[in-house]
Amino acid sequence: MIGIGRRSVRLRLTAWYTVMLALPLVGFAIASYAVFADSLRDRTDAFIDDALMAITREVSAERRFAQSATGAIRTTLSEVRFRDLDIWAFEATGAVVGMSAPQGGSVEVAHPIAVDSAEIAAAMQRVGSQPFSLDVKHADGGYRIRARPFALAPMTYWVVGAYPVREIEATLGRIRTMFLLAIPLLILAAATGGWLLARRSLAPVAAMASRAAEISASTLYERLPADTTDELGDLARVLNSLLDRMEYAFDQQKRFMADASHELRTPAAILRAESDVTLSRDHRDEAEYRESFRVMRDASHRLSRVVEDLFLAARADAGQVTVAPVEVYLEEVIHDAVRAVRPLAVAPRVQVEFTDAVGASVLGDADLLGRILLNLLENALRHSPVGGTIEVSLRRHEDRYVVSVIDAGPGIPRADWEHIFERFVRLDPARSRVGSAAGVGAGLGLGIARRLAVLHGGQLVVADSRPGRTEFQLTLPVAPIITRG
Repeated sequence: MIGIGRRSVRLRLTAWYTVMLALPLVGFAIASYAVFADSLRDRTDAFIDDALMAITREVSAERRFAQSATGAIRTTLSEVRFRDLDIWAFEATGAVVGMSAPQGGSVEVAHPIAVDSAEIAAAMQRVGSQPFSLDVKHADGGYRIRARPFALAPMTYWVVGAYPVREIEATLGRIRTMFLLAIPLLILAAATGGWLLARRSLAPVAAMASRAAEISASTLYERLPADTTDELGDLARVLNSLLDRMEYAFDQQKRFMADASHELRTPAAILRAESDVTLSRDHRDEAEYRESFRVMRDASHRLSRVVEDLFLAARADAGQVTVAPVEVYLEEVIHDAVRAVRPLAVAPRVQVEFTDAVGASVLGDADLLGRILLNLLENALRHSPVGGTIEVSLRRHEDRYVVSVIDAGPGIPRADWEHIFERFVRLDPARSRVGSAAGVGAGLGLGIARRLAVLHGGQLVVADSRPGRTEFQLTLPVAPIITRG
């Protein structure tokens, strides 16, 4: 199918190239032929007119010596001759006064020329007293007729010249033959050149198509040839860039699947192992059963949280997480999130304090905003030392609200400030407090929190991090004031 499409494009390019050259070429040939034919005809008319003017001057001169006008005309026609030109003299009534004769002939004798004098006389009667031209067809090639009136006392006569157009037709015939031979050859040469040009121009496309057909999910590292600097080279580089993004997306998806499988396998293995141990003995006391159920509960909670995070991340990737523009009071969302994590902070004796609160109205989804704050607070609780403090503050800076979550953990290396927002990224486990009530974490919370912040028109960054102090900042735009009428 690729080969058929390539040949089809090549044929279309060749056809268009040939047509675009053939049309002006044929038009130029037709125009040139018409101009050349008109030029030959004009030259013939000029020759006949000059001859007729010379005849009329000679007749006028001869009339001073001749006894009659008719005699002067016949004498002039017998003495003045032009090569290949037959000349008549007519009265205004159409009667023939005289005509040119061959060498040694007599003007009183009818000259056997092919043009019928009656046809000329009829044309004279139609045009009146104006000069005219006439084309007469004949078996020997036809004649070009020019007629002019002239006054010769005591009446008006017409002098008419008939010039054979055999040479003109022969010349035009040679031109037609030349065009009929040259134009098809030129069109054929243009078609051949167009075919070769299209073939050469589309060769990179064929190479790219062949290489693209060889690329599969397992060979996404291969790239299309992009050796040229023209538009096709630009196309190849754009497609290679697309392949780069696809390869990155495939690698990310494979890592996502591997990490997700690992995260789901751990709590599932705990559940299976704990249930097997519990069922392996016929009789166990209440304390042992309660401890087993506690372990299974913690594992199921972790499993549920991982599944929820994976589902939310998949929906965000598919563009199915939308934010309804509802007015939300951010300070209330923060209060709810702080209350939700305080029970988890009891065992490690971590204080969660919400200070510097201001009235903050934003447009967004209260549940998704709460998810951002919960993820930030759980991350801070996971890395806070025993007896530490988590500070949460809300302030306004120009047209944005800034929420700060500060913990007293060991800090994050500057090189990892952006890296921690990637999925399934967990830094050195020693950073997490052993036995943290918030759990180990699957490495999804911060990435999801940043994605939800972007959906609300804000951003989530690490503002500062060093041993004993790590600050995350969430910024959200201030909701516009709505005037109610």
